[in-house]
Amino acid sequence: MWLWFREGRPLGYGIAGAALLIVYGIIPTYQTAHFGRVYAAYGGMFIILSLLWGWTVDSSRPDRFDIIGATICLVGMAVIMYTPRVTV
Repeated sequence: MWLWFREGRPLGYGIAGAALLIVYGIIPTYQTAHFGRVYAAYGGMFIILSLLWGWTVDSSRPDRFDIIGATICLVGMAVIMYTPRVTV
């Protein structure tokens, strides 16, 4: 979407981006875990993938604060997803 909307790439980029965003929004609904936890996991992975995208596609290497922040997010995501819960 960004490439089409902001950088003037062909409409096909926008259509592909829109389709991916729709799929990205639908996939969490098929997960078996609680939706809030699944969404938190997607958020953590989105941060990591965004940094990797910037590094590989935009040649914007993550600095130490990017890495520290992403690590904090991954730890938080792991706590949310994998901490045993007590059911009452």
